[in-house]
Amino acid sequence: MFSKVLIANRGEIAVRINRACHDLGVRTVAIYSQADKDSMHVREADEAYCVGPGPVPRSYLDIANIVSTALASGCQAVHPGYGFLAENARFAEICSDHGLAFVGPKPSVIAAMGDKATAKRIMKEAGVATTPGSDILESAQKARDAAKRIGYPVLLKATAGGGGKGMRVVERSEDLERAFASATAEAEASFKDGRVYMEKLLLQPRHVEVQVLGDDFGTVLHMGERDCSMQKPSHQKLVEEAPAPNLSAKLRSALHDTAVRACRSVGYTNAGTLEFLVSGDHAYFMEMNTRIQVEHPVTEMVYGVDLVKEQIRIASGERLGYAQKDLQPRGHAIECRINAEDARNGFAPEAGTLSRVVFPDGPGIRVDTHVYAGSVVPPYYDSLLAKIVAHGETRDAAIARMESALRETEIAGVHTTVDVCLEILATPEFRQGRYDVGVLPKLDSRAAAVRQARG
Repeated sequence: MFSKVLIANRGEIAVRINRACHDLGVRTVAIYSQADKDSMHVREADEAYCVGPGPVPRSYLDIANIVSTALASGCQAVHPGYGFLAENARFAEICSDHGLAFVGPKPSVIAAMGDKATAKRIMKEAGVATTPGSDILESAQKARDAAKRIGYPVLLKATAGGGGKGMRVVERSEDLERAFASATAEAEASFKDGRVYMEKLLLQPRHVEVQVLGDDFGTVLHMGERDCSMQKPSHQKLVEEAPAPNLSAKLRSALHDTAVRACRSVGYTNAGTLEFLVSGDHAYFMEMNTRIQVEHPVTEMVYGVDLVKEQIRIASGERLGYAQKDLQPRGHAIECRINAEDARNGFAPEAGTLSRVVFPDGPGIRVDTHVYAGSVVPPYYDSLLAKIVAHGETRDAAIARMESALRETEIAGVHTTVDVCLEILATPEFRQGRYDVGVLPKLDSRAAAVRQARG
């Protein structure tokens, strides 16, 4: 096991990794931007070092500063969390070249599976159904040619993307050139990789993903699936749950088997997630995230496994300590993302100082956060303040517990998504577990129309 790990991230995931390391008896090194100097992850780490000013390219994406900090502080490993450099194969390679273990898959696997266009090609070769799409699009003209072949509507996606960054829906040829420029610019700013590809936009699909773990000894296991269909118009997830409701036993089993088979075919190690679009009884591979997911807590609550600890153990060379038969789901879990956003204004992100912060507690409730009363929410980063997770023996019990938890939550200083999460839980679509990726945008449009009618 490592003696010291550098956490190459910020916010709640940095706090989460720090606690997992401490549980394993591993010392931690935090990095932070000048804007994050008073953040919780800085306070809780054993050591902390500033790596630059607030803007992401000059701090959390500065590979040279991050690697030199890890080496100078005596770390043996780097945990990238999610976002930023988590799926950057070059970063993983540089860590390895300098004797630092990268807590994630091998650089070659990140390059293959983390690159979403390449991953789709690999899945096709492995006999896995994929959504119709293109390879990397080198120009707007190539995008026009691809859209003509695929047929509108289409979806432009950043090949190194995540969190809805670098994604644009295009319904008409007249809008394609502008969408292409916008998607590539956002992808470059978010991931230092402006490449995009195209997919056919399926109408009213569900977004279902499968959690996997693999070690260096050939073992690959799944930990069930999550439904992440409740997404904002920007394609960023807001409410997730596990297990996914209203899946047939046949489709559920097929998703699990496909995910494990795919990972074995590329020698996948560490934690990862395969994402599928589900339409009726058919599932299409969409992409793989070669990292821990934001929504991993719902899987942890249902399966009783600490995924971040397992990541660190695997990276240190340990075997997975259980077999597939040992992993049995228990009950149901729901996660709500509490963002500093104004849901009544198109989910516009907000910055500011939090004057009051009260989170829920009690049986079956988990809160992953990095904020406290007096915290400053900077304008440079993702707007996530906290993740509230509720677990119950049944889905109805989990919903009831989550509703109580959200009502107990108080955050003053910025608008948050607490109220809109409550509204989502109360909808017939969510109550019945029969929703798709288009439900939340429709709810948002309805609410906007009502507000406009009221004047």
